[in-house]
Amino acid sequence: MSGALQRDAAEAQRAALIADALAGLSAPRKTLPCKWLYDAEGARLFEAITRLPEYYPTRTETRILTEQAGAIAEAVGPGAAVVEFGPGDGAKGALLVRGLQVPAAYVPVDIAPEWLEAAAARVAEARPGLPVLPVVADFTQAFALPRRLGPAPRLGFFPGSTIGNFEPTEAAAFLRRARTTLGAGARLLLGADLVKEAAVLEAAYDDAAGVTAAFDLNLLHRLNREAGADFDPAGFRHRAVWNPALERVEMHLVALRPQQVRLAGRVFRFAEGETIHTESSHKYRPERLRALAAAAGWQAERMWTDPARLFSVWLLHAR
Repeated sequence: MSGALQRDAAEAQRAALIADALAGLSAPRKTLPCKWLYDAEGARLFEAITRLPEYYPTRTETRILTEQAGAIAEAVGPGAAVVEFGPGDGAKGALLVRGLQVPAAYVPVDIAPEWLEAAAARVAEARPGLPVLPVVADFTQAFALPRRLGPAPRLGFFPGSTIGNFEPTEAAAFLRRARTTLGAGARLLLGADLVKEAAVLEAAYDDAAGVTAAFDLNLLHRLNREAGADFDPAGFRHRAVWNPALERVEMHLVALRPQQVRLAGRVFRFAEGETIHTESSHKYRPERLRALAAAAGWQAERMWTDPARLFSVWLLHAR
């Protein structure tokens, strides 16, 4: 990507960050979209989180993808063009394409060009000769696939239980958009975290070493740097709680004292104990995930899980 295009993409991203922050901080219960947690420092901290003993999702999903690689390849069939929504560092995409039968192409889709370049390079190294066609786009909105894919069957890939970061109506909307983007007859390989004991879940999102706390608080540093806000990150602390009624882990930044913050010409006041809701991570029961997929036009073909039933990987087929 040229320097001019990178600057344009960065400015568009900054404008979107400010718009989301103004909307979220103006709400009766303050919130910020979790996608803004992942700047360069946020991505670095999240990678550290995935290696923590408390954080089971990444290693468990990776184990499933590794152990079931043959079964996944057989179910998908040869010649699939893989479209990964939010590839991160490309590790899972590389793992997937290595196991597939003569994949046609790999298309990573993300809003951050610098992440796409890293993911694309990792997948290209894992599968030399495979066409890698990055798309800079917000995958929560409509976007077009590269024309070079031609008629190759599509395999969407959405690992990491990122589906859990969406509210249920948003998750259904994403699945419907993915079905439209990928087209008739497409498949979607989807990672979804499962409901389990509250203590296990809360520890995964509030580790003893404080890495997740640093990850959450980094969002305030990002708003200061990119949006011109004047948050005092030391005036907030990280909190993660399991909400049993909604079957989700919630991450919040809690104000430690009364304070006010300026952002884009606006002033936002915080009472002591008031929170900014920064992330929800919904956990699924298999029957709920199956129903969600069906409502969005997908049929569940297979589900793979680990012996402890901590995590699940689904193969969905567009009806």
